[in-house]
Amino acid sequence: MADIKKQGVFVRTSERDDSSDEIPLSATPEELERTSLLDLEDGVDTQANDLNPFSNPKVAEYYRDVYESSRYECRERFDPNFTWTKIEEKELTRKLDWRVSCLGCVMFVALQIDRGNLSQCLADNMLDDLGMTTDQYNLGNTIFYLSFLSAELPSQLVSKRLGCDIWMPIEMCLWALVSVSQFKLKNATGFYITRCLMGLLEGGFIPDLVLWMSYFYTSAELSIRLSFFWTSMSITTIVTSIMAYALLHLRGVGGFAGWAWIFLVEGSMTFVIGFLCFFLMVPSAVQTKTPWNKNGWFTEREEYILVNKTLRDDPSKGLMNNRQGITPKMLWEAMCDYYLWPVYIIGILSHVPENALGAYLTLVLKSMGYSSFNVNLMAIPSHILHFVSLLCITWYSEKKHSIFNVCLYHPLWAVPLLAILRWWDGSYVEKWQTYLIISLILGTPYIHAMMVSACSRNSQSIKTRTVSASLYNMFVQSGSIIASNIFQKDDAPYYRAGNTRLFGFAVSMFPILLATKWFYVSINKKRDKKWGAMTYEERENYILTTKDKGSKRLNFRFAH
Repeated sequence: MADIKKQGVFVRTSERDDSSDEIPLSATPEELERTSLLDLEDGVDTQANDLNPFSNPKVAEYYRDVYESSRYECRERFDPNFTWTKIEEKELTRKLDWRVSCLGCVMFVALQIDRGNLSQCLADNMLDDLGMTTDQYNLGNTIFYLSFLSAELPSQLVSKRLGCDIWMPIEMCLWALVSVSQFKLKNATGFYITRCLMGLLEGGFIPDLVLWMSYFYTSAELSIRLSFFWTSMSITTIVTSIMAYALLHLRGVGGFAGWAWIFLVEGSMTFVIGFLCFFLMVPSAVQTKTPWNKNGWFTEREEYILVNKTLRDDPSKGLMNNRQGITPKMLWEAMCDYYLWPVYIIGILSHVPENALGAYLTLVLKSMGYSSFNVNLMAIPSHILHFVSLLCITWYSEKKHSIFNVCLYHPLWAVPLLAILRWWDGSYVEKWQTYLIISLILGTPYIHAMMVSACSRNSQSIKTRTVSASLYNMFVQSGSIIASNIFQKDDAPYYRAGNTRLFGFAVSMFPILLATKWFYVSINKKRDKKWGAMTYEERENYILTTKDKGSKRLNFRFAH
């Protein structure tokens, strides 16, 4: 390696002869993440091109042709030799966080408002008003999750063809109207219908949002931003719990129950957010100019930085354009990518305990003698703990460059608490002890953002990434269906059988997480051995001629 000064910027370039394999032809995402920029030296901003996957001219030309044939919308900003400073990248990332991440959080807030207000409504005798039992409530939740699950892939296919910036505001406005219509619920039938419609319209929203975010951020950056989403979810639940406390006092106003006012007010809020998103979302980093924002979001240089930064992190992001639909063949190939199946299994099992207890929290607190107004406020501490633990575990995962080892904190936290809930008799008779234990369980370190990021990182193909996000969320919703049926009426009031099942789910996470870690490490080691035995010319020939796609490529390494 040789260090040179160029145009006042300290740049590290590579020296080699034909017999050297020192320059990587295609770096792994983890390598790029760790070495995309050098540390500051002598007060001068520095940038490294050591692991630029396009440093080989033949590879750069190959991808240029691919991006042109795919009509990739950012192809005119692709420049394998483009350089920028660390300060410029930090400033651009801050701008992205305001423009993209903050907007994403607001949109996620809209989802959580209408998805999470049902438990708040239960505190106002909603089931009695509709003449429903807890088993019928379970059935309604099951209908919602089945509808949500079935809409995941279709929503992604529509979004990929129509564009996230168009489809997502449409989704939000439609489900907001359904949410508002719950103001007029009269019986269980209406409850089932609205649950079904809400699930169909909300299904696919999270993968759509992740896909849109991936256009702007690298894999490491995306992981942290996804944690912001679920943090905003907890904050939203705290705010809406306080709102619910006020809205429930409207019971009787206009002849409507307090829970009806919650649906009306919060559904209207979502509609406003959805409508504004028609004007706030943009298709890509180079398509930000609109009639109401003629200057766009970025300067030309910022567009170059953004496009080349994301492509060097993952060259596959240019293999499809943002208005290119997924064909049946692409869909089948993505579904058959068995390398992601361990993450799907984690999705179906990991959050069953928290989802089951969360759905019943207000009912449990009411059964303990607390008022309809106070139970919503009593849910706030668990949400505070939830978003604090979420941010901490996601940050720690990125700091240690470890996903599945860090995820072990999830069962390490949950298993002893669930054991106490199940086998300590005092937890069934002492109100405050029971409240404390349930609140701590609901604050279990939330690994969902890490798993969504793992799907995105380990897809290494825009079509696989699009489908994998939906498949993962489908498995998560399957887990929610399981959670909705853990507690049965004949198991009341202590739900010993239900809590035993929850304990079993928590314990199962230990072997699953360890096996997933071993699976990815083993594959990476085998590929390292094969790749290391190849000459420079053999590697170059492989990259230019291989028919292996995405994560099946020999030079791809899985994040673990």
